[in-house]
Amino acid sequence: MSKIVVIGSMNMDIVNHVENHPKPGETIKGWGTAYHPGGKGANQAVAAARSGGQVMMAGAVGTDTFAGKLVSSLQNEGINTDSILEKDVTSGIAFITVDSSGENTIILSEGSNGKFMPEDLDPIFRRMKSGDIILLQNEIPWPTTEYAIRTAHRKGVRVFLNPAPAVKVPKGLFPLLDMLILNETEVEAITDTPVKDIKHARIAGSLLNEWGLKEVIITLGKNGSLYRNQEGCEIITPSFSVNAIDTTAAGDTFIGAFAAENVLGHPIQDCLQYATAAAALSVTIQGAQSSIPTREKILTFLKSMGE
Repeated sequence: MSKIVVIGSMNMDIVNHVENHPKPGETIKGWGTAYHPGGKGANQAVAAARSGGQVMMAGAVGTDTFAGKLVSSLQNEGINTDSILEKDVTSGIAFITVDSSGENTIILSEGSNGKFMPEDLDPIFRRMKSGDIILLQNEIPWPTTEYAIRTAHRKGVRVFLNPAPAVKVPKGLFPLLDMLILNETEVEAITDTPVKDIKHARIAGSLLNEWGLKEVIITLGKNGSLYRNQEGCEIITPSFSVNAIDTTAAGDTFIGAFAAENVLGHPIQDCLQYATAAAALSVTIQGAQSSIPTREKILTFLKSMGE
C-alpha cells in the first residue's frame, strides 16, 4: 500500500471561552480552558488515517510538555511518528479565545514548526517510493515546502499542496505539483481572481491549469467543489445539507479523506464524493481532530444519502 506522508505543522490549541473578548488592558474571567492537539498538518494526517490511509507524519515538536501529547495523539491514530523531530524550542501553540457568540481570536506561535528545515527532509525521502503521496500546507517555512515539492517531483512521489494560510506560489512550481487543493480565499490570493461561485472557480481553475498545474480542487463551502484537470475535465461535487455547528478542520478533513481514497486508486469522482461527505460530517461536531470522522461513519453517511 502506498504511503501518505504529511509534511507539516503540529500545534497545541489552547482554547479559552469567554463572555466577551477583553479590551486592551482589561483582565476578564474565562469560562474554562481546553487543550486540543491541532495544526493543519496533524489534522490532515488524522483525517487520512481515520479513512484507512497508511500515514506518516513529518515535522517538529519542541522540548516542552506539549511535545509528548502531540506525538502520542498521532500514534493513537496509527500514524507513524518516526519522522517527527525534536527542536530546542517550544512546540507550536495556538492561543484561541472564543466568545459567547462563537467569534474567535487566534494567536499562533509557530515554535518548532518554524524550525523544520529543508535538510530535515532528506532521511524522509530516502524512505519513500514512486506512487507515495506527500501532503503539504503553509504552516512550516516556505523553503522547506519548496524543497519538498522539488525533491518529491524528482523521485516520482506525488505532491498534493494545500496552500493555507494563503501565499503566492511561484508559477514555476505549478508543473511540479500533482494536485492543488484550496478554498476561495486561497485561490484568489494565488490567481488574483475573486471566487464567489462555480463560474468564478472555473475561470481560476482554468488559469491554474494554463500555468502547468495538472489537477486542482477548489472547495466552495456550501456550494460544493470544482475539480479540473489539464485535459479540461471538470467535476462539480455538490455539498451535503447538514446542521453545521463548527467548521473548524473541515478543509483539513476533506483533504486527508481525499488523499486516503486517491492513494487507493479510486475514480476521482468517488474520491470527491467521499471527501465531501467526510467534511460534511466534521462540521456537525465541535472541535478540530475530535470532529474528524472514521471511514465507517463516512460510508454509512453516504449510504444513508443514497450515494
